[in-house]
Amino acid sequence: MVLVVDDSDDIRALLGTLLKRRYEVRLAADGNEAIKAAAKLPHPDLILLDVEMPGKSGHDVCALLKTDPATAPIPVIFITGRSDPKDEAKGFAVGAVDYVTKPLSPPIVIARVAAQLALTDQRHQLEHLVAERTRELQQARSQLIERLARALSYREGGLSGRPLRVAQYARLIAEAAGGRSETCELIAQAAPLADIGKLGVPEVVLRNADQYSTQDWEEMRRHCEIGAEIIGEHRDPLLAAARAIALTHHERWDGKGYPKGLKGDAIPMVGRIVAIADSF
Repeated sequence: MVLVVDDSDDIRALLGTLLKRRYEVRLAADGNEAIKAAAKLPHPDLILLDVEMPGKSGHDVCALLKTDPATAPIPVIFITGRSDPKDEAKGFAVGAVDYVTKPLSPPIVIARVAAQLALTDQRHQLEHLVAERTRELQQARSQLIERLARALSYREGGLSGRPLRVAQYARLIAEAAGGRSETCELIAQAAPLADIGKLGVPEVVLRNADQYSTQDWEEMRRHCEIGAEIIGEHRDPLLAAARAIALTHHERWDGKGYPKGLKGDAIPMVGRIVAIADSF
């Protein structure tokens, strides 16, 4: 869809007739109408905007459209009778992507409109492709975490599925605590890595959980810091949460936990939630 904005009835009629052969067209006669027409769903794919109009100029309208996240991505082609490079520079500065000059040449208008709409289509395709690839990467990362949790279950003596159950309990606890949906999902995805540090604990210790010696217990308590080292420090929210959980899910509110003896609010919320889930 193309939105045509011009205070001249003749130019609106000319552009409307010219463009309707190929596109859906929406018309506006001034700046205020233009802003309303651009905000109306479905949003136009392109705006042909006259620079010189009474009230809000084309520059004013374009600047306003670019401040609204809903209309900012819409490309704007200015229609102008001026050919001064300073005027064109001002138009590009407020967000225009191209210019057509008066008197209008129908073949030039069609070519400029077609070129910008082609670029818009390419951008949409790329955005869709990026979103699809991002979803695939997120799914692959979640599956990798699940496989690591399964590997840990095997090492502890069998495919118990306990890390995944703890993750589901953690999600429910986070939801009951009023966490936002994205936070609850993040905790559920990160929680299976809580005990990943046990990969660094001798297998004989893991299999003697009911008969720990003092030395065995000291060895087992190291798994929190080992897990944090395995995951590493990252800016990625999921891995950052996983590291915090691995390091702090055995801390206790009264300060009698390990490895650092953190107390109360000094324990990250994600660690507190998984500590509760891990106790079931």
